[in-house]
Amino acid sequence: MFMDKQADRAADLLIETDAFSVIAQDNGSIHTCNDVKAKIKEWAAKGLILFQLAPYCSEMNPIELEWLHLKRDEISGRMSISEDDLAFSLESALNSRYDDNGFDASYFNFSYA
Repeated sequence: MFMDKQADRAADLLIETDAFSVIAQDNGSIHTCNDVKAKIKEWAAKGLILFQLAPYCSEMNPIELEWLHLKRDEISGRMSISEDDLAFSLESALNSRYDDNGFDASYFNFSYA
């Protein structure tokens, strides 16, 4: 699980710096499911603290504003015939949005294995 790896990294950081790691999460079902709830104490013992944003608190979660602009301004009215097609549309929209505003879009590929 991705969060287990984050907890292991937090444990190393806790040993090195005596500082806890904090991850802020929205209330998406993947962040609040029983599997996550069952691991919270284990992760905290390793130095990883989860901070749940208030429900429907989009102003505290900057990605929500970005999604709003992507959906409303960049991909509104487009149809995707597959997941790959949707991914390419989103990549194009992100690149366009970042190019127009002088930002650099960086991509991360997380390995869950």
